[in-house]
Amino acid sequence: MDPDEARQRVRAEYARVEELVRNLKSEFDGETESEGSELADYDQHPADNASDTFEREKDLSILEQLEAELAELQAALERIDAGTYGIDEVTGEPIAPERLAANPIARTNIDTKTDAPRRR
Repeated sequence: MDPDEARQRVRAEYARVEELVRNLKSEFDGETESEGSELADYDQHPADNASDTFEREKDLSILEQLEAELAELQAALERIDAGTYGIDEVTGEPIAPERLAANPIARTNIDTKTDAPRRR
């Protein structure tokens, strides 16, 4: 894959995921502001509190996954700059272009066994 094309694709995906993170964080900020006034107005049933806690933990888990994806996208950009993007980190073979098109953060080919020692 052409490095410029790869960089453009990874940067576009980075921007998309970054926007998702920003939106999710702004929802958290909105919840925090509204929670204070809600609790002051009336008592909540314990089941409501449990549902709210579940939803918040689910959203935090999604945020954590998105932030991990941002880190992987940043690592992909660094591999592009280093000239190692598209090279299987285990075998040293080229990663299939279809795989990179579907998953721009791929570090290995689909059939690579990840328990094998990494090539240096």
